[in-house]
Amino acid sequence: MKAAVVRPNSDGYVDIKDVKLRPIKDNEILVKMEYCGLCHTDLHVAAGDFGPQPGRIIGHEGIGRVEQIGKEVTGLEIGDRVSIAWLAGACGRCEYCVTGRETLCRSVQNAGYNMDGAMAEKCIIRGDFAVKVPEKLDPIQASSITCAGVTTYKALKTSGIRPGQWVAIYGCGGLGNLAIQWAQNVFKAHVLAVDINDDKLEYAKEVGADLTFNSKNADSGKFAHDQFGGAHAAIVTAVSQIAFDQAVDSLRAGGKVVAVGLPKGKMGLSIVKTVLDGIQVAGSLVGTRQDLKEAFDLAADGAIKPIVSVCKLDEVNEMIDKMKNGEIKGRKVIKF
Repeated sequence: MKAAVVRPNSDGYVDIKDVKLRPIKDNEILVKMEYCGLCHTDLHVAAGDFGPQPGRIIGHEGIGRVEQIGKEVTGLEIGDRVSIAWLAGACGRCEYCVTGRETLCRSVQNAGYNMDGAMAEKCIIRGDFAVKVPEKLDPIQASSITCAGVTTYKALKTSGIRPGQWVAIYGCGGLGNLAIQWAQNVFKAHVLAVDINDDKLEYAKEVGADLTFNSKNADSGKFAHDQFGGAHAAIVTAVSQIAFDQAVDSLRAGGKVVAVGLPKGKMGLSIVKTVLDGIQVAGSLVGTRQDLKEAFDLAADGAIKPIVSVCKLDEVNEMIDKMKNGEIKGRKVIKF
């Protein structure tokens, strides 16, 4: 089968190679892939930012049909449409797994990082981590929900945002535009969309942002306070250290910033502001299987509509360049 494989020197790109799959184990399934989206995390893996992974098949926004089932797998049948997500395995016994925080498991398996992923014609995954996709949900859109969608949905849950409150979304690309839609259509919050790209801000308006702000040369925190007294929560999807600092400044007393993007560097936190204003900072890592099921079900009912465009597997390095340059609107998805 053909697959997108991290190069030996981890130079940030992949090679399209013929790969032979091993036989599945009793607790696994074989999935014939239909679609797989490209995520910024794939770029980190290809570049070795989390540790070199030469030879690894990337991809964790995969949608496909079950082709083979291990004898220990229950709840799935041949032909079921399932997802291959970043969360692809956990121990099921540790304090994180048994308290509904399985993404924090210290033995976690991540598709496309420490196990082979979905950017291939076929993929092997544990049967109990293959979340079913509703048949009425467009599988191309479902590929985005598998990562970007569930990540932003979980981030908003983590923020504690309530109907009628203000949330600032920093970064209006593949994740941010979905965060805006979740915030408006599911959490019933008001949205300030912040970016440095006017085209992305224009699209943010189209998907429901109440206010937009270009923070390239201006203070988004001051704008938030002048317009509505500061945000109750801020979600940072931007891969920019500056965006995290601005997000903290956008908060009103008692506000919470949720970190999602993964830029290098550190956040700048004023100890006085953090203490006297009761500011909270939380990281939010993708979502659990239950979060993904909820996101699929909500999307199937029309809560969000991911913007996707379809490409071929041999175009993946061109997609990587466009993502690096901030040229992608929504998500790029490979069709198999």
